[in-house]
Formats: sequence, structure tokens, C-alpha cells
Amino acid sequence: MARTTAASETRWLSREELAAWRANSAIMISLPAALDARMRRETALTFFEYMVLSVLSEEPDRTLQMSDLAARTSASLSRLSHVVGRLEKRGLLSRARLPGSGRRTSSTLTEAGYEAVVAAAPGHVAAVREYLIDLLERHELATLQRIGTAVDAAIGRGPLDPGPTSSAPSDA
Repeated sequence: MARTTAASETRWLSREELAAWRANSAIMISLPAALDARMRRETALTFFEYMVLSVLSEEPDRTLQMSDLAARTSASLSRLSHVVGRLEKRGLLSRARLPGSGRRTSSTLTEAGYEAVVAAAPGHVAAVREYLIDLLERHELATLQRIGTAVDAAIGRGPLDPGPTSSAPSDA
């Protein structure tokens, strides 16, 4: 049952709030599209495929349970399963059933997958810097992280793991 709110009960956005929302909406829509287009031009990967491989590359054994990988990439299990299937067919990762009850599966980055993410990382980091990071002051980066963490928690997934802070291929 859909929840309806009378217009008189709606907390409408102020001009300042609306401007902030529209600017953020532009980031949510245009940034992933720009990163995806650039990744496709420069590599044989999509932005999301790169993110999947990147997250796996950060793990000591390059393996994660699918549910954990979905959480770390902010994806549904269904979307992740389709993408992992494509990556598996290309030899970039492998899946394996985990023993025990339930339908638990893990994904492991193959050597070819690691080579692909290492090759794609410099271009990805350059795009992230060009489109976002280098446009911000240092204090704005902390604010951006705080905002992202708060929004993610409000959505219900909990805070995102920022991952390593080294200059490894999986940065960003």
C-alpha cells in the first residue's frame, strides 16, 4: 500500500535545499554515466565491472562472498549476479558454491581479472580526479565523505568501507 501525504503536510524544500538537491542529483546521474563512458572507451570494462574487479582485488585472497561483494559495490544480488556471470565467461573471475546450508557463493578474481583491473586503474583514477576529487578543496573531501556515509546509513546499508588508502590499483 502506497503511503500518501497531503500537500499541506509535505515539508517542501527551501530554495537552498532544492538547489543542493538538484546539484546532487546531477552528480548521481551524470558522474556514473561519465565514468562508464570513459571506462568503455579506454578499456573492455564497464564502470560497474571495474568496481567489482577492484573490490575483489583489495581482498588478500581476492575472494568475497557474493552478498559481501554486493554490499561493497552498492548493488543488488541480482545485478551483481548478471555482471559476475559476464565476467566469469570472460575469465576475469570465478564463482564457487560455499559449503553448508543456503545458496552461498563466492567470487574470486582470476589472474586475468587482476591484470585487467591493474591496467584499467590508472585511467579510472584519472577520471575520478578529473570529474570530482581535484575539483574539491581538502575540507570538502571530508564533507563529501561525511555526506556519503550519512546517506548510505539512511538508506539502510550502513557506512561504506572506504577501502585502502594506498596508491594500489584499486584506489577509487
